[in-house]
Formats: sequence, C-alpha cells, structure tokens
Amino acid sequence: MKKCLYIIIFTLIYISYCNGQGRNHQWLLGYGLFVDSYTTSEKARLLFDSANATVIPETRKLAFRAAQGNISDENGNLLMASNGCWIMNVTGDTMMNGKGLNPDPYTTQWCASTSGIPYTHADIFLPMPGDSSKYILFHHSGNSSPQYQNMPSDLYYSIIDMSLDSGRGAITQKNVVAIHDRVLLGISACRHANGRDWWIVILRDSSDLIYKILLTPQGISSVNMQSLGVPNHIGAQANQPVFSPDGNKFAYRYYSGTWGNFTNQARLFDFDRCTGTFSNGNVIQWQDSQPGLGISFSSNSKYLYATNFNKIYQVNTDSSNIGASLQMVALNDSFLSPYFQTDFWVMYLAANGKIYISSGSSVIDLHYINYPDNGGLACDVHQHALHLPCYSGRGNVNHPNYYLGAVAGSVCDSLGVGIKENEKHDFHFSISPNPTTGNIRIVYMLPQNKAGVFDLFDINNKKVFSYHLPPWSTLQSFTLPNLANGIYSCVISSDSQRATKKLMLIKD
Repeated sequence: MKKCLYIIIFTLIYISYCNGQGRNHQWLLGYGLFVDSYTTSEKARLLFDSANATVIPETRKLAFRAAQGNISDENGNLLMASNGCWIMNVTGDTMMNGKGLNPDPYTTQWCASTSGIPYTHADIFLPMPGDSSKYILFHHSGNSSPQYQNMPSDLYYSIIDMSLDSGRGAITQKNVVAIHDRVLLGISACRHANGRDWWIVILRDSSDLIYKILLTPQGISSVNMQSLGVPNHIGAQANQPVFSPDGNKFAYRYYSGTWGNFTNQARLFDFDRCTGTFSNGNVIQWQDSQPGLGISFSSNSKYLYATNFNKIYQVNTDSSNIGASLQMVALNDSFLSPYFQTDFWVMYLAANGKIYISSGSSVIDLHYINYPDNGGLACDVHQHALHLPCYSGRGNVNHPNYYLGAVAGSVCDSLGVGIKENEKHDFHFSISPNPTTGNIRIVYMLPQNKAGVFDLFDINNKKVFSYHLPPWSTLQSFTLPNLANGIYSCVISSDSQRATKKLMLIKD
C-alpha cells in the first residue's frame, strides 16, 4: 500500500512540474554521488521553452555519468529516460523489463559503482515510424574484451510499447544487435526526407567509414557503410556526432597529439536526407595545447561551434572558405564550481535556441551561448552562468530534431506530406483558454524547418505583444502583458504565410 501511495504521489508531483513544450524540452541532470552545503537537492532538470531555461530541483533514482537519452510526448510530458544501464518510466521507477541494457562486464561495472555509462551520446530515443504507441532506443556501451579496449563492439536497439503497463510502457524487445563491429562513441539521428523515417548513424573505428541505418515502419530496413573521404578516426579521439537542425549538414569532433600540442579538428559534411549520402567533407583544423570533444550547430544551421577544454571556436558553414572563418569566441576563466574548474566539455543545442556546455568534472554550474545564430563575439558566451542544485559533469542529453519535416517536392517525399512552394500552409493554430484572463496556450504547426512569430494586435491594429517561435516548436504557454479588456487579433507568421485567430481578454 505504501509503495502504491508513493507512486501516486510521485507521479502527481512529477507531472505538475515536468511539463515542457515538446519532445526535446527536458534535460535531466545529476550524478547523485555528492550532497553538501553547495547543493540543495540530489538531482535536477532543465525545462526549456522557446526562450528560457527553468531549473527544477528533484529527487529521483536515475542518475547520469555521461550517457543520457530521454523523450517526451508532443505536449512535453516526459515519457522515459535512460543512463545506458536501465530505463526510467514516467513514475521515476524502472520501466517494465527496463533493466540490463548493454550486456557486458564493462556495463555491469559502471552501472554497479557509478551513475551510468561514461560515454556521451551513447543512447538516443526515437518515435517509431508509423506507430504512435511505440518508441525505439538505440544504445551502446564499452566492451571489456582486451581487443576492444573498452570501446563499443555492438550497437543495440530496444523497443518500448507505451500501451503496456497501464501507460507506463514496457520493453518488448531488448538488446537486439543492430551492428556488430568495432564502432566509436556516440549515436546521432536525422529525419528522412519523407518526414517519417529515420537515419541513424555511428562511426566505425580506425577507418573513415560511417554506418547508416534506415528505420521505417517495418523496422530496420537497411544497414550500409560509406567512406567519408577524410583521414581515419580512431578510438575515443572522435566524439559527439551531430546533424544540423535543418538536416542538411553533419559534423563530429576529432583530435590527435600529446598534451601541450594537439591537432584539433571539426569534420563537416553535407547530408542528403533522401539518399542518406554524405558529401563535400571539410576538415577544419587548428593547433592547441589542449584537446576538445564538443561540437554543435546553431539553431539556424549556419554556425558550427567546437570546444577545446579551455576555448570555444566558431565557424561559418556558409562561408566560401569555411576553414578561414574559424575564430575563438571564448577563453575559459578557470572558475571553480565549487571544487573543480568549469572547463568546456560537450555541447547541447536546446529547444530555446541556446547552446549549453558541460564541464569535464563534477560541477554545479553550466555555460551557455546566448545567441548562437550570431557571428563572432555577438554569439555572447556566458561562462558558468546557469547554477544547478546538484552536481553534473561531462554528459548531455541526446536529442535529434524531432520536428524536421519532409523535403517539399523531393522524390523521397513518398508520403506526400511536404508543403509545396506557394501552397497555403495549414498552421493548425489554436488558442486556449479563450476568453482568457491573460495566461494563454497556443498550439500550431510551422512550415517545415522554418521559424515563426506570434504577434498580438489590438483593435487599432497596433502590435502590443510579440513572441519568437523556433523551427521545432509546436506549443507555447505564456502570460500576456498588462492589456485592456477587449478583442485582439492573434497572428502566427512564418515563411511569408500567416494564420489569424481572435482572442477575447477579460481580466478578473
């Protein structure tokens, strides 16, 4: 009885503050190894809207070393999360059949003694194409066999059916081998050009090869390899593969050398979402006394950021000479938080359009890039500026762009869901409550890969409120400014198209 009561209370509390704005609007944080005067809780999470990040303290069992996957429903309610050892369900407990991921003594060692798998981007949740009740988790760990030197030897997947266990979900297939080979750290995914299927990619060790998996409603329909035409990537020196938000570019980090003299590289490619082909490989290279692991695109897909432990660099991927556009935009100030330096580790482009940067050790502060769509120092790096109520380090959540649509007019738009040029877009725009006292929620669908704006006009057609809508958003909640009672026009505009609704404001 006590256990049931605990689950009910936990679920109510959990849902009350864990509602974000979409599938990628939550980031769970916390080692769970330390509690002292610097921290106020054991764990925390970040909730993102289109402009902000809210830090929420919490207590939960699931902790993280580096690997983290999670996914929410379309309204931002967290469905599940994993640290590479097990899967947590919506109540914070172990999902049915959710134990025992990544079977290997290496996994057993890390899962028994620490907070999870120590590899960034080692798991990623995706909605299963064609089935709204099912999800798939791609995941990997190290292999303890001497020949693999703790590097991954298998890419696994597990299937989750959310219709089971009273809506809490259950794993129906677990640790199915998708690739058996010596692969590198990090998994990345991108929507197919048809807007439904997924490309999942992972690099092959000691080669210039990349594996490409195509996931369709029938499951894994193909597994292929392609040569990237760049120098071989070897071991843990390659890290954090990532697609641009618009799906047209792909990049990963690589470094070599010895302490005091490292060759750092950001390797950048064009990507064809229709065929899954990588092309136009560009190796951006610089020398530094320290190596680096992190990489991220800006939300407009124009700028690429890369971290060394003590520096952040930016390149303009639209430049005719990409390598020459490389510039340093931040130098680490060696701040201690509270015991270890907040160096620059890996990067995460969040749903609010900002890029968040973790540190290599256990710290209680995160860095962020405030305006990553701006060139040079105007990107506005804030060091150790987001304070956490718990310790965190190394990892970040692995979210693809879940809202990337079909390529309009493409031969691969076999579903016919792309919006063709000059065709009127249906925004599916709704407002609630209406009438309102000032707090509203809007639901909408933007044109594919396009940002939007929500504007509010009074009866004299004067704009009295405006709100930016990022490309991947579908829902926003906000409080209107102090306005007079009356009828207002609400307009969503994007890509030269617009939709209008009337709103009645009646204050108490």
